[in-house]
Amino acid sequence: MKKEVENEMEDELRPEYDLAQMKGGVRGKYVERYRTKTNLVLLDPDVAQAFPNDEAVNDALRLLIQVAQRQQPNTIT
Repeated sequence: MKKEVENEMEDELRPEYDLAQMKGGVRGKYVERYRTKTNLVLLDPDVAQAFPNDEAVNDALRLLIQVAQRQQPNTIT
């Protein structure tokens, strides 16, 4: 199965693309810009089981924020 995937990936590159002529490319050139505009979080498997989707995670975190704010009434928000 792995060989099939490798061959399939090789077949997707068009023959007119000569990688030897494609010089000057910088790997990861925009990685910092990408990281500043995303906020993806990897959940541990046991935590992910408790939340079916991103809405459930956001709702739980908002509830946690409300509880924390009630516990500290002198905190400015």
